[in-house]
Amino acid sequence: MRETYTAILMEWNILAGTTYAIIGARSGSKNIPQKNIRPVGGFPLIAYSIVAGILTKGVKRTIVSTDLEEIAAVAKTFGADVPFLRPAELASDNAVDRDFIVHALEWLQKNEGGVPELLVFLRPTSPLRNPDSLTEAIRALNDSRDATGLRSAHKSDCVPQKMFGKNGKFFVGLFPADTRIEYHGLPRQSFPASYKADGYVDVLRSKTLLDSPESTYGENILAFETPDTGDIDSMSDIEYVERMLQQHHWDIYEYLKKHHS
Repeated sequence: MRETYTAILMEWNILAGTTYAIIGARSGSKNIPQKNIRPVGGFPLIAYSIVAGILTKGVKRTIVSTDLEEIAAVAKTFGADVPFLRPAELASDNAVDRDFIVHALEWLQKNEGGVPELLVFLRPTSPLRNPDSLTEAIRALNDSRDATGLRSAHKSDCVPQKMFGKNGKFFVGLFPADTRIEYHGLPRQSFPASYKADGYVDVLRSKTLLDSPESTYGENILAFETPDTGDIDSMSDIEYVERMLQQHHWDIYEYLKKHHS
């Protein structure tokens, strides 16, 4: 696929000012079978990300990339566009997000004659989103022309400088460039804040994806700090999300109840 992409690199038509949302939903899932279409709060998990795209200002179209007809049918029911099925090799456990996103861009270029300038990448495993925050993320990247992409992350309690690796039978610090003696024993306040990437939202520039056969976000990744709303990877995560849906107001959940109950 990457050879094809390189061969037609000069033929890309980027539609300036156009933003699509893209959701990846492969059929495989190790911990929760059919996770993407499993009911959460009464609706398939993927529905929350689809509605997030629909409710986000500036998003012209919400596309789902999947390898399974059953997921495609569910996605269409909740308002997504599923113009193609992705190849099986792009839905394996070893597949990376960049490859299915570039596949989508290739399909759009070949079949519709152009690709969006921005892609709002929404992972189904992060259903607790605020559409206004997604709109803010799009605006932030548009306002930062020197940024090659945007990633969301939440502040982490983990301090990497206080962690160890192993060298044989000995623990070793992970930051050899830090010349302070036993820096890993210093108070956490001695180190800068760290952030953990999450699935809340990424905003990608098609140009960044197409200018390199490997990069997704580019060299200048715009920071977008988000609350830690959790990613679904286990049944306990689903239970947490369902409690949150009952305890707080969520525009996406209200939309689903109004339009799809």
